[in-house]
Amino acid sequence: MTNNNKKGRNRKESPSDMVNLMGNVEQKDDLTYNRRAFLKSAAGVSIALGLSTVPFSVRAMMGMAEDENERVEIAHMDQLPKGESLTFNYPTDNDPALLVHTMSGELVAYNSACTHLMCPVFYKKETDTLLCPCHKGYFDVNNGHPLEGPPQRELPMIHLEVDANTIYAVGRSYRHE
Repeated sequence: MTNNNKKGRNRKESPSDMVNLMGNVEQKDDLTYNRRAFLKSAAGVSIALGLSTVPFSVRAMMGMAEDENERVEIAHMDQLPKGESLTFNYPTDNDPALLVHTMSGELVAYNSACTHLMCPVFYKKETDTLLCPCHKGYFDVNNGHPLEGPPQRELPMIHLEVDANTIYAVGRSYRHE
């Protein structure tokens, strides 16, 4: 390399072809778009996403996530003889539920979406069980626990109150005995 080429290395009109090929690289872009800037941006975005979930976490930890203790009228006792069931929605209109007056005279209620693939669950009077017809899943009508088939989790239980011959839904629990 001659001394004339060394002098012209940092100039745009250098007689060296290699230096002229590098003319499309701007030093300002190299400083703006580099690995360090990318890592700083990724860390900033991660921190921002983490901080945005803090209010939801605090709310869930304080037990303010869902207030399901609203008392909702379902039916009158004379509308539901032993061995019959009735569908209703609880706690919202988008949550289908099933009220069963068992053959032994107990009143039980569960959310009727199967815990396997959310197919509707029906009361099977002949065997006193709850049946999910999609994959032949059976639940115990007395506690909502799966008896056989693919469901692994129990049905959410809806707590009931009977007041003046009227049946009310008053709460829901996901894990129960």
